[in-house]
Amino acid sequence: MCWSPLPHREAGDVFAEVAGDPETKVVIVTGTADAFCAEVDAESFAGIPWDRIWWEGKRLINNLLSIDVPVIGALNGPAFVHAEIPLLADVVIAAETAAIADKAHMLLGTPPGDGVHLIWPYLLGPRRAKYFLLFGQELSANEALELGVVNEVLPAAEVHSRAWQLAEQLAEKPLPFLRYLREILNMQERPRLTDGLSHGLGLEGMALLSAMPGEPD
Repeated sequence: MCWSPLPHREAGDVFAEVAGDPETKVVIVTGTADAFCAEVDAESFAGIPWDRIWWEGKRLINNLLSIDVPVIGALNGPAFVHAEIPLLADVVIAAETAAIADKAHMLLGTPPGDGVHLIWPYLLGPRRAKYFLLFGQELSANEALELGVVNEVLPAAEVHSRAWQLAEQLAEKPLPFLRYLREILNMQERPRLTDGLSHGLGLEGMALLSAMPGEPD
Protein backbone atom coordinates (compact mmCIF):
# COMPACT_ATOMS: atom_id res chain seq x y z
CA MET A 1 0.00 0.00 0.00
CA CYS A 2 1.09 3.55 -0.72
CA TRP A 3 0.17 5.96 2.08
CA SER A 4 -1.96 8.84 0.79
CA PRO A 5 -4.75 11.12 2.05
CA LEU A 6 -7.40 8.41 1.55
CA PRO A 7 -6.04 5.80 4.00
CA HIS A 8 -4.96 8.63 6.32
CA ARG A 9 -8.60 9.67 6.55
CA GLU A 10 -10.26 6.25 6.45
CA ALA A 11 -8.00 4.35 8.87
CA GLY A 12 -9.41 6.24 11.83
CA ASP A 13 -12.95 5.50 10.65
CA VAL A 14 -12.19 1.80 10.31
CA PHE A 15 -10.67 1.56 13.78
CA ALA A 16 -13.63 3.43 15.27
CA GLU A 17 -16.07 1.03 13.60
CA VAL A 18 -14.14 -2.01 14.81
CA ALA A 19 -13.87 -0.57 18.33
CA GLY A 20 -17.64 0.02 18.37
CA ASP A 21 -18.57 -3.53 17.35
CA PRO A 22 -19.97 -5.26 20.47
CA GLU A 23 -19.44 -8.75 18.99
CA THR A 24 -15.72 -8.56 18.11
CA LYS A 25 -13.44 -10.72 20.26
CA VAL A 26 -10.03 -10.38 18.55
CA VAL A 27 -8.67 -8.03 15.85
CA ILE A 28 -5.92 -8.72 13.29
CA VAL A 29 -4.16 -5.71 11.75
CA THR A 30 -2.21 -6.52 8.60
CA GLY A 31 -1.48 -5.34 5.07
CA THR A 32 -2.24 -6.67 1.62
CA ALA A 33 -0.06 -8.30 -1.03
CA ASP A 34 3.61 -8.46 -0.01
CA ALA A 35 3.93 -5.25 2.04
CA PHE A 36 2.26 -3.55 4.95
CA CYS A 37 2.96 0.00 3.78
CA ALA A 38 6.16 0.59 1.86
CA GLU A 39 5.90 4.15 0.55
CA VAL A 40 4.17 7.48 0.96
CA ASP A 41 2.77 9.74 -1.75
CA ALA A 42 4.06 12.95 -0.19
CA GLU A 43 2.90 15.15 -3.06
CA SER A 44 -0.72 14.07 -2.58
CA PHE A 45 -0.77 15.73 0.85
CA ALA A 46 0.17 19.13 -0.61
CA GLY A 47 -2.59 21.66 -0.12
CA ILE A 48 -4.38 19.75 2.63
CA PRO A 49 -4.79 22.03 5.68
CA TRP A 50 -2.70 20.89 8.63
CA ASP A 51 -5.66 21.17 11.00
CA ARG A 52 -7.29 18.35 9.03
CA ILE A 53 -4.14 16.19 9.12
CA TRP A 54 -3.85 16.93 12.86
CA TRP A 55 -7.45 15.86 13.45
CA GLU A 56 -7.18 12.71 11.33
CA GLY A 57 -3.82 11.78 12.84
CA LYS A 58 -5.20 11.95 16.37
CA ARG A 59 -8.24 9.88 15.44
CA LEU A 60 -6.12 7.23 13.73
CA ILE A 61 -4.03 6.46 16.83
CA ASN A 62 -6.71 7.10 19.46
CA ASN A 63 -9.30 4.94 17.70
CA LEU A 64 -6.80 2.12 17.29
CA LEU A 65 -5.99 2.28 21.00
CA SER A 66 -9.70 2.37 21.86
CA ILE A 67 -10.21 -1.17 20.53
CA ASP A 68 -10.90 -2.97 23.78
CA VAL A 69 -10.18 -6.57 22.77
CA PRO A 70 -6.79 -8.17 21.98
CA VAL A 71 -5.12 -6.98 18.77
CA ILE A 72 -2.67 -9.05 16.72
CA GLY A 73 -0.31 -7.27 14.33
CA ALA A 74 0.76 -9.28 11.28
CA LEU A 75 3.62 -7.66 9.38
CA ASN A 76 3.30 -9.29 5.99
CA GLY A 77 6.18 -7.32 4.44
CA PRO A 78 7.99 -3.96 4.57
CA ALA A 79 6.47 -1.37 6.92
CA PHE A 80 8.22 1.89 6.13
CA VAL A 81 5.23 4.20 6.71
CA HIS A 82 3.10 4.12 9.87
CA ALA A 83 4.73 0.94 11.12
CA GLU A 84 3.39 1.95 14.53
CA ILE A 85 -0.10 0.78 13.46
CA PRO A 86 0.66 -2.97 13.59
CA LEU A 87 3.25 -2.44 16.34
CA LEU A 88 0.59 -1.05 18.68
CA ALA A 89 -0.91 -4.54 18.76
CA ASP A 90 -0.60 -6.77 21.82
CA VAL A 91 1.17 -9.49 19.84
CA VAL A 92 3.17 -8.88 16.65
CA ILE A 93 4.33 -11.50 14.17
CA ALA A 94 6.42 -10.70 11.13
CA ALA A 95 7.31 -12.27 7.82
CA GLU A 96 10.97 -13.01 7.16
CA THR A 97 10.64 -10.52 4.29
CA ALA A 98 9.42 -7.75 6.58
CA ALA A 99 11.51 -4.70 7.36
CA ILE A 100 10.63 -1.75 9.57
CA ALA A 101 11.63 1.90 9.26
CA ASP A 102 10.19 5.40 9.45
CA LYS A 103 10.62 6.77 5.94
CA ALA A 104 7.75 9.26 6.07
CA HIS A 105 9.39 11.94 8.19
CA MET A 106 13.09 12.81 8.54
CA LEU A 107 13.99 11.39 5.13
CA LEU A 108 11.32 13.64 3.58
CA GLY A 109 12.16 16.67 5.73
CA THR A 110 9.32 16.32 8.23
CA PRO A 111 9.76 15.99 12.03
CA PRO A 112 8.30 12.71 13.34
CA GLY A 113 5.44 13.96 15.48
CA ASP A 114 2.43 11.84 14.53
CA GLY A 115 2.86 9.07 17.07
CA VAL A 116 6.14 7.51 15.98
CA HIS A 117 7.92 9.79 18.46
CA LEU A 118 5.96 8.03 21.22
CA ILE A 119 5.91 4.38 20.18
CA TRP A 120 9.59 3.97 19.27
CA PRO A 121 11.13 5.14 22.58
CA TYR A 122 8.68 2.74 24.25
CA LEU A 123 9.78 -0.17 22.05
CA LEU A 124 13.50 0.51 21.63
CA GLY A 125 14.41 2.77 24.53
CA PRO A 126 15.13 6.48 24.08
CA ARG A 127 18.71 6.23 22.78
CA ARG A 128 18.05 3.65 20.07
CA ALA A 129 14.75 5.32 19.15
CA LYS A 130 16.35 8.72 18.53
CA TYR A 131 18.90 7.18 16.17
CA PHE A 132 16.21 5.10 14.47
CA LEU A 133 14.05 8.18 13.78
CA LEU A 134 16.84 10.67 13.04
CA PHE A 135 18.51 8.58 10.35
CA GLY A 136 15.68 6.46 8.96
CA GLN A 137 17.29 3.27 10.25
CA GLU A 138 15.86 0.10 8.73
CA LEU A 139 15.39 -2.98 10.90
CA SER A 140 15.12 -6.45 9.39
CA ALA A 141 12.55 -8.85 10.78
CA ASN A 142 15.21 -10.74 12.71
CA GLU A 143 16.70 -7.52 14.13
CA ALA A 144 13.21 -6.50 15.23
CA LEU A 145 12.82 -9.88 16.92
CA GLU A 146 16.14 -9.53 18.76
CA LEU A 147 15.16 -6.04 19.96
CA GLY A 148 11.76 -7.20 21.20
CA VAL A 149 9.81 -5.18 18.62
CA VAL A 150 8.07 -8.30 17.27
CA ASN A 151 7.28 -11.62 18.92
CA GLU A 152 7.71 -14.13 16.09
CA VAL A 153 9.32 -14.25 12.63
CA LEU A 154 7.93 -16.71 10.10
CA PRO A 155 8.07 -17.43 6.37
CA ALA A 156 5.83 -14.94 4.58
CA ALA A 157 3.36 -17.62 3.50
CA GLU A 158 2.71 -18.57 7.13
CA VAL A 159 2.13 -15.15 8.68
CA HIS A 160 -1.62 -14.85 8.07
CA SER A 161 -2.40 -18.42 9.09
CA ARG A 162 -0.36 -17.96 12.27
CA ALA A 163 -2.24 -14.73 13.04
CA TRP A 164 -5.54 -16.56 12.67
CA GLN A 165 -4.28 -19.41 14.83
CA LEU A 166 -3.42 -16.99 17.63
CA ALA A 167 -6.72 -15.14 17.18
CA GLU A 168 -8.76 -18.35 17.38
CA GLN A 169 -6.88 -19.38 20.50
CA LEU A 170 -7.70 -16.09 22.19
CA ALA A 171 -11.29 -16.10 20.93
CA GLU A 172 -11.98 -19.24 22.94
CA LYS A 173 -12.11 -17.00 26.02
CA PRO A 174 -15.31 -15.17 27.03
CA LEU A 175 -15.74 -11.66 25.59
CA PRO A 176 -15.68 -9.87 29.00
CA PHE A 177 -12.44 -11.65 29.84
CA LEU A 178 -10.87 -10.47 26.58
CA ARG A 179 -11.96 -6.87 27.17
CA TYR A 180 -10.56 -6.80 30.69
CA LEU A 181 -7.38 -8.48 29.44
CA ARG A 182 -6.81 -5.78 26.80
CA GLU A 183 -7.42 -3.09 29.42
CA ILE A 184 -4.98 -4.61 31.90
CA LEU A 185 -2.22 -5.14 29.34
CA ASN A 186 -2.47 -1.57 28.04
CA MET A 187 -3.18 0.30 31.27
CA GLN A 188 0.25 1.95 31.35
CA GLU A 189 0.91 1.98 27.61
CA ARG A 190 -2.15 3.97 26.47
CA PRO A 191 -1.45 7.19 28.42
CA ARG A 192 2.20 7.05 27.35
CA LEU A 193 1.12 6.94 23.70
CA THR A 194 -1.72 9.46 23.78
CA ASP A 195 -0.55 12.25 26.08
CA GLY A 196 2.01 13.60 23.60
CA LEU A 197 0.16 12.87 20.38
CA SER A 198 -1.64 16.18 19.91
CA HIS A 199 1.47 18.17 20.87
CA GLY A 200 3.69 16.14 18.53
CA LEU A 201 1.33 16.63 15.60
CA GLY A 202 1.16 20.34 16.37
CA LEU A 203 4.95 20.69 16.37
CA GLU A 204 5.21 18.72 13.13
CA GLY A 205 2.74 21.13 11.55
CA MET A 206 4.61 24.17 12.85
CA ALA A 207 7.87 22.84 11.40
CA LEU A 208 6.24 22.36 8.01
CA LEU A 209 4.77 25.86 8.08
CA SER A 210 8.12 27.40 9.06
CA ALA A 211 9.75 25.70 6.07
CA MET A 212 7.35 27.33 3.61
CA PRO A 213 8.70 30.30 1.65
CA GLY A 214 7.66 33.66 3.12
CA GLU A 215 5.46 36.20 1.44
CA PRO A 216 7.33 38.50 -0.98
CA ASP A 217 8.17 41.96 0.31
